[in-house]
Amino acid sequence: MELSIIIPVYNAEKTLRRCVESVLGQTYTDYELILIDDGSTDNSPVICNELSLINNRIRVIHQANGGLCAARNAGLSVVKGTFITFLDADDYIGTGTLQEVMNEF
Repeated sequence: MELSIIIPVYNAEKTLRRCVESVLGQTYTDYELILIDDGSTDNSPVICNELSLINNRIRVIHQANGGLCAARNAGLSVVKGTFITFLDADDYIGTGTLQEVMNEF
């Protein structure tokens, strides 16, 4: 696995699916996607679990709310990729974004 993508999630039920779908739709596919549920109080934890069931590249970590840095650090503690990038749960990336970035290496 070459790339690890970490997405901290906090109360992102309205944007999370779109974000993850934009990653799953990438032309570059040698990645793992790590969703860090940072103590969400909405349906985000359920959505994270559902998404992990549809694709084996998605891993979920649930933790008590510790803030953005704690969520990112939790992701960093389990990555397997050589390269690491972060997205926010309300981000959306174009289909060829990861391929363009990885072509630089």
